This record gives sequence, C-alpha cells and structure tokens, in this order.
Amino acid sequence: MPQYEFKKNVLEVLRQPLEDGKVTISRALMSLTYPSRFMLVAAMNPCKCGQRGENSTGCTCTPREVHQYRSRISGPLLDRIDIHIEVPAVRYRDLADRAERESSAEIVTRVERAREIQLERFKGTKVHCNAHMAPRQIRKFCEPDAGGHRLLEVVTEKLGFSARAYTRILKVARTIADLEGTESIREQHIAEAIQYRSLDRKTF
Repeated sequence: MPQYEFKKNVLEVLRQPLEDGKVTISRALMSLTYPSRFMLVAAMNPCKCGQRGENSTGCTCTPREVHQYRSRISGPLLDRIDIHIEVPAVRYRDLADRAERESSAEIVTRVERAREIQLERFKGTKVHCNAHMAPRQIRKFCEPDAGGHRLLEVVTEKLGFSARAYTRILKVARTIADLEGTESIREQHIAEAIQYRSLDRKTF
C-alpha cells in the first residue's frame, strides 16, 4: 500500500487557524477571513517505516532518517497542539488482563461534569472551554500550587519549553483538575500535563 505524507509547507498552513481560530485567504484583488475554530486530531508513525518502538526490532530507519521524518512537524506547529503522546503496541498481558476498569459510562459522566464546571467558569464570556482561555483568564484560573510552580520552573529550564508550550501545560492541567473535581491545580496535575507533551521531550 503506498504511503502518503503531507509536505511540511502544507502542515505549516495549520499554524494560523490553530492559533487564531480563523483562516485568511489572500488573492490578487482581495483578502477574506473566515472563522476556523476546530479540534485537530492527528497521528503519525514513529518513523518512516513505522516499525520503530520500544519493543520492536524491525525498524530499518537510520537516526538521520528518523530525524528527517519527525522534523516535518516543526516546533512552532507542535507548540500549537495541546497534547501529543506516544501510543505503544498493546502487549498480550494487557489484552488478556481481566481487571475491572473505569467504564465508558463513568468516563462520560466525569467529562460532562468537567464541561459543566468550565461553562460555569466562563459564563458571560465568549470562552466556552479551557483550551480557548486568553492570557488574562490563564492567570486567573490556572495558578498552580507551590509544588506545581517548582516543577514547572525545573522542566521549563531543563527541557526548554516555549511560552506557548508553557501556557498549554497550564490549560491541560486545569482540565485535569476539573476532571478530578478539584478547584486548585496541584503538582500532580502539572506533572500529568507535562507527560502529555512527549514530542517536546523527544530527543533525536
């Protein structure tokens, strides 16, 4: 089966609508701007052959080829994506595990409760969810506890997070706290949000 890859310059076009919630189309005689608030869900292989992974020995890509493949997603584009995680192959023992897990119905209830919290939080504004918070609202609603501040300081300096990545960590941590039903953002919420930025932490 042939593989199709978006060119880097095509992917970069996503930066404006992801950042501003609108897209501008310019032609010789005029320029038009349209609303473009959307949720981006994207996936990519770990490398060009698709076999690279923790327990895989079938990858034929060189480190240079892996770097070239992953660099199609630029740093500025990654900064505009709130969550990026690795999805490893499911092991047999996980497939065969019969332990009780949180049901879909329980998850739905938890998500709906978090959405109600956010709707109440932003009542009377044009914001409807944590992802769309402006800087002023981030300062008001996303203040971590002392441990969260220390953790953010350490990882920001160590991993070189950008300002955009920093604010997205705070937004995601706010949502994690909402899902737990807690008003304050605690250190563990910050730690979990940081784990959801795996490509920022990736070294090539």
